[in-house]
Amino acid sequence: MSSPPSITAASSSAGRFPPALYALTVGSFGIGTTEFVIMGLLLQVAADLQVSIATAGLLISGYALGVFFGAPLLTAATARLPRKFALVALMVIFTLGNLACALAPNYELLMLARVITSLAHGTFFGVGAVVATSLVAADRRASAISIMFTGLTVATLLGVPAGASLGLHFGWRASFWAVTAVGVLATAVIAWWVPADEGERPATSVREDFKVLARPQVLLGLLATVLGFSGVFTVFTYIQPLLTQVTGFADATVSLVLLVFGVGMIAGNLLGGRLADKRLVPTLLGSIAVLALVLAAMGFVLHTQLAAIIFVGLLGMAAFAIVSPLQLRVLQKAEGVGQSLASSLNIAAFNLGNALGAWVGGLVIVHGPGMEALPWAAALLTVSGGTVAWLSVRLDRPGTRRGVASSWA
Repeated sequence: MSSPPSITAASSSAGRFPPALYALTVGSFGIGTTEFVIMGLLLQVAADLQVSIATAGLLISGYALGVFFGAPLLTAATARLPRKFALVALMVIFTLGNLACALAPNYELLMLARVITSLAHGTFFGVGAVVATSLVAADRRASAISIMFTGLTVATLLGVPAGASLGLHFGWRASFWAVTAVGVLATAVIAWWVPADEGERPATSVREDFKVLARPQVLLGLLATVLGFSGVFTVFTYIQPLLTQVTGFADATVSLVLLVFGVGMIAGNLLGGRLADKRLVPTLLGSIAVLALVLAAMGFVLHTQLAAIIFVGLLGMAAFAIVSPLQLRVLQKAEGVGQSLASSLNIAAFNLGNALGAWVGGLVIVHGPGMEALPWAAALLTVSGGTVAWLSVRLDRPGTRRGVASSWA
């Protein structure tokens, strides 16, 4: 049997996406399922563990913060490992973390298990994004990223509704047992399909890699990701109580509505990747603007069930149309040094946005105007992210680069 092709060799196949890219998609499906499944289980977890809905929502924030802090640490720790080995090891951590979630006897241990699970998330997607872009031609890099992230969108389409249904009929722990099985499958597929990359090692030191954070454009890209995506999770973290307590859907109907969100995510993710391959900057700014408009308009339709369903789908589409442009923007600005670290940090930035959004949503519910105001608060966060992205684009212009750089200093 011949040895598996190297990552560099695989990139020569320009006519179609290589199987290794779809192996990364399977891994992202597993990780996406465990990230999003809790959102369809908030009421069951809160009731079973005797905590409030807002406290149960912190399980999303805890996971997101674990991604944020775990991404740079694990990326640095695995920087000298073969990428395939690192990806498989990360999936093992992910699988064991979900097993611990299924067995957790109380809220505190469930939070700890969620954090352990989250540690693999940022590095997997960060390293995976670098591998994905190396597998294709330069003009297909955003599409390659979107293909990998399709696993996340399919996880939302299938994982969240299935998890909500399992939680409703068999208890929330059954959902985590199912995700553990997905983790085992994803680990095996990555080990089988992703090509070996022996001999391929970064030439720089960890200290050199971290110098990428001295680039203002990289930092602006990370900040745009945090703020731009936080609006999504200000609403989506509390989508179950929003749909049941405000819109008036029955509990059993929520999983069907979430299917609409998942379909929108898949469409938006693929569309965002294709548009970003053609014109990155207009796609970046335009997709963030559309997301802000969808969130703002959603606040006016929550009491109408049909309109709410339509806007749940539009929210999914707009939310994931921004993912590939934001990720590719950071990868471009980090080119030359610390690209894997910057890529992982941008995944961490998405999840810091998740944590920020869940936290802001909790404040709006408990101390603010209430659950109905969540979409408007979300829109303001996304607008702030769009403003940062616009500033970053301005910095690209030769006439303004020196002045903006001086202001930054």
